[in-house]
Amino acid sequence: MPNLSSLKVSGWAGAAGLHLLLAGVVATPAMAADPVSDPLGVIKIQKGAPIQIGGYWVLSGPDAALGIDSKRGVELAFKDRGGKIDGHQLQLNAQDSLCTPEGGQTAATKLAANPATVIVLGSACSSEVTAAAPILWKAGITNIGTSASAPKLTAPDRKPGYDGFVRTIPNDLDQGKADAEYVFNTLKKKSIVTIHDGSPFAEQLQAVMAGRFKELGGTVLSQEATTPTEVDMKPLLTNVAALKPDLVYMPIFVAAASQIIRQAKDVPGLEKTSLLGSNGLMSADLIQAAGSSVVGFQFTYQDISPEALGKAYPKFVEAYKAAYGEAPISGYHANAYDAATAALNAIEKVAVTNDNGDMLIGKKALRDAVFATQFDGLSGRISCDKLGNCAQFHHAVYEYTNADVSTYEPGKNPKKIYP
Repeated sequence: MPNLSSLKVSGWAGAAGLHLLLAGVVATPAMAADPVSDPLGVIKIQKGAPIQIGGYWVLSGPDAALGIDSKRGVELAFKDRGGKIDGHQLQLNAQDSLCTPEGGQTAATKLAANPATVIVLGSACSSEVTAAAPILWKAGITNIGTSASAPKLTAPDRKPGYDGFVRTIPNDLDQGKADAEYVFNTLKKKSIVTIHDGSPFAEQLQAVMAGRFKELGGTVLSQEATTPTEVDMKPLLTNVAALKPDLVYMPIFVAAASQIIRQAKDVPGLEKTSLLGSNGLMSADLIQAAGSSVVGFQFTYQDISPEALGKAYPKFVEAYKAAYGEAPISGYHANAYDAATAALNAIEKVAVTNDNGDMLIGKKALRDAVFATQFDGLSGRISCDKLGNCAQFHHAVYEYTNADVSTYEPGKNPKKIYP
């Protein structure tokens, strides 16, 4: 079972932190003698008690960098906020949801069972959110996704259980289309095979990419599937080689991707076939797992260069290095920072303090405030639509240039090669 971890943060020196740059100064909750009413219920935080904010990410295993990086982004947002709202300390209750549906279910069940949970941030993987978001919303808890990008999570026909879910990561509808256009128009590849691992993220992203690739005039020879833990990729790759694709598109995660990267060059017919990964592969763990074969491997991603993210981002990176002794370990820290900012803005907007000093937060009011979010964030403009899509997508392609794990740093190794 995942363990519960809590973080209480105090303010950094200096009032003009990144929060002021990105979100502006927000008034503290108003005093009120009358109780707050809300159709979904009211959270009461007693005077002096912490504001408990849940989180769930993959924090262990081969994809842990995705979640740890996001969790750190939230922690830094809390620090930039001064560590408290209206005298109440901010407390992060982070669950390890393992990048699996079962992990998401377990994490959400724990967080929903805690009556003090105000709002929840996460997760790293769409499979976690698919299971978790309905559990949280059944308890009236809003969930702000930090890197779960599967299209169905914010689709017009999504089920009511996802009505409390929004995200500060772009929708894979944009990613998949951009990936197809890059492969067809820039790389001039005319035939592809896709590989997914059955996860909502990978399956939906490859489907969008394949659909757009066909529209452009390309040929999708096959849409293959593996499992996240498969070790022997030779049978799959042998079948792929027989199709003679120009490129293999594989938006999967570290464990399976590293095996394909290692083994593909030894499969007759694939020696010169291009491999292209996607969002789950910005991680030092991929270098560790793939070894020397990682050099030259390319993957598509949201553009996290300083040029794309704006003037506040370099300062954030320096703060990250100072706090954790290393550069960002994946690419979702900015999205998570913005998710935390959106959550704290919404709390400050709707929270009311009564005559006893207790903070009162209406659950539906909080949900509505989150869906009304608009601000210039660390990852770009954050503006939520009625389905919970809040982020703008900027396409980029990255390439690993060195197999030494110590050289890992987003923007350097892997470096951005497009645009």
